[in-house]
Amino acid sequence: MKAAVLGGGSWGTTFAQVLCDAGTPTVLWCRRPELAAHIESTHTSPQYLPGVTLPASLRATGDAAEALSGAEMVVLAVPAQSLRQNLTSWRDLIAADAVLLSLIKGIELGTGDRMTQVIGEVTGAPQGRIAVITGPNLALEIAARQFCATVVACADESLAERLQQACHTGYFRAYTNPDVIGCELGGAVKNVIALAVGIAAGMGLGDNTKATLITRGLAEIARLGTALGADQHTFSGLAGLGDLVASCSSPLARNRSFGEKLGQGVPLAEVLASTTQTVEGVKSSQSVRQLARDHGVEMPITEVIAGVMHDGLAITDAVLLLASRSAKPERYGV
Repeated sequence: MKAAVLGGGSWGTTFAQVLCDAGTPTVLWCRRPELAAHIESTHTSPQYLPGVTLPASLRATGDAAEALSGAEMVVLAVPAQSLRQNLTSWRDLIAADAVLLSLIKGIELGTGDRMTQVIGEVTGAPQGRIAVITGPNLALEIAARQFCATVVACADESLAERLQQACHTGYFRAYTNPDVIGCELGGAVKNVIALAVGIAAGMGLGDNTKATLITRGLAEIARLGTALGADQHTFSGLAGLGDLVASCSSPLARNRSFGEKLGQGVPLAEVLASTTQTVEGVKSSQSVRQLARDHGVEMPITEVIAGVMHDGLAITDAVLLLASRSAKPERYGV
């Protein structure tokens, strides 16, 4: 399949590299034409992937129509909150039978839609032609061709297997999973939990605290997933626990790093102003919180993180709210 990757940030560019390394002809669209020209001429992207040499076969362009011409696979790697607007402008350029693959880990504000839902609504494509790539996929490590694994989630098993082959390399191993809901929720909600773990780290709290937040955060993800019809087993795999651990543990993870600055006492407005790449958990915390409320799901970590990000809740008050919760039995998914 010829692929078009729409989004020249760190993950979009890295996945374009993966596709090229797997032998899939790939064109990368960048929002900024000057970035596309730089990648095309030097095969580097120093702002997003410093020190990485991209494949000679990777083409780049600032023209969406050029990128999408003849593309059988359209890979979407733009911020979650701009997907609908971008996809609306690209819709007429996408082949009617093209496969649509989302790399995006977020929940849309206002609608509470997952990214595959947005893609289906805007393009009219059936869910069997829409897929998701998700898992513990830190872009800089993958760009350095360090071994990792991912999940290709699609309702159509045969399409998932085709996509699996299209991105399989010696360092990038893909597994298939039919549970699109669970895989998308795992990728979106882990960003919120990573913010909480980052805050704890920034405050100087120890590994016990971080382990507690990761474990109870996984329970929150599983509760919401159950309410929305996901398979519980998904959350013990790469799209659930795997992605959560990577995002909560690594200094390369944007949400963790963002939270750490807040925990160190840097004001939210200042952290936002200094952030040059999208930190999906900041906005998605609000949409995940609303989704949980709409379905009667208790998500205390998400509640306080959304409060910090959007309601002016102080970090110290957020910690007190979590620490003062009543004791209860621990049961799976509770």
